[in-house]
Amino acid sequence: VRPYTSYNSPVTDVKSSAFTCNTGASPAPGIADVNAGDTIGFKLDQGLYHVGVINVYLGKAPSGQTAATWDGSGNNWFKASPLGLVHEISELSAITDGGNSIKFPADGLTQYTFKIPTRISDGDYLVRIEHIGLHVAQSFGGAQFYIACGQLKVGGGSGGSPSTVAIPGVYTGNEPGILINVYYPIPATYTQPGPAVYS
Repeated sequence: VRPYTSYNSPVTDVKSSAFTCNTGASPAPGIADVNAGDTIGFKLDQGLYHVGVINVYLGKAPSGQTAATWDGSGNNWFKASPLGLVHEISELSAITDGGNSIKFPADGLTQYTFKIPTRISDGDYLVRIEHIGLHVAQSFGGAQFYIACGQLKVGGGSGGSPSTVAIPGVYTGNEPGILINVYYPIPATYTQPGPAVYS
């Protein structure tokens, strides 16, 4: 996992360069070798305590760069495929029931695992996880993004051409799943921010 300088501090500016891999992120000393279809994950030093949701993105390093040298810029990111069982998916959203309650399955998690899509090309990737804290998201810039990136070399993929986005650039901050009051009135529905998952 790439080290960063902001200990337990969120990124709130979705247009900031820190939005890619967190404030002051620098290359990790190694690159993990994995295969398409493998289950990987991120482990926390404490449970998630802000209500919110999770997204996982993969970004392929451009030609001539590695997972250790690429800074994450460019239109290279896609939301990973939702394969597997609970917590082995690329997004963990809120559960609503028409306005009576809203629940966040990410609450209290100390690790999050997911499967690497099989329909991708081999090569070096960054894997990026974000937990979007929604506890003070009722005003613009209030959503808190807790971000980390890992460095991967993926083999065994069958190829594929996912639609890609830039990070930063994937959000404006005005999305209904980012600019939202989760307390009152209780949302009748919740829209997970970001592109559709790649499958």
